[in-house]
Amino acid sequence: MSLTRVVLASGRSVDLSELRMSSTYGGMIEGYPCKPLNDRKITSALRSAEDAFPGTPVHLVPPPRERPDQYAGAFGPVEVMPAVTCLGHFRSEALDPAHDRALYRSRLTVVWFQPAAHVPSGHDTEPVLREVSWEQLAQDTEI
Repeated sequence: MSLTRVVLASGRSVDLSELRMSSTYGGMIEGYPCKPLNDRKITSALRSAEDAFPGTPVHLVPPPRERPDQYAGAFGPVEVMPAVTCLGHFRSEALDPAHDRALYRSRLTVVWFQPAAHVPSGHDTEPVLREVSWEQLAQDTEI
């Protein structure tokens, strides 16, 4: 059973079976958001996705990075990503039409960033998530 169904821009419906959300900058004790920190956050999120769903392709939706007009510290200019880091595991019908629809599903784990903590649903989801190219990124697996 899925948490929700998302309709991609291609028209394909994908089911969200697991969703993990965290504060992008939660637990940051000192310092400030900057490119080196953000690069580490992204690498960590990708590693978590690979560990959580071994054998499943992982795709990063590159987050927007804003540079507010603030003082640049020792690590360079301030660079801010959206407040919520999301890791979602999605499933859909098989990609290969030769695969038995009862025995195969396609799957993909996606890491993306969004401004608020809300579950994507239907057509009402982050546009960057709806643009995921399922046919090129997902992988068929036998269930």
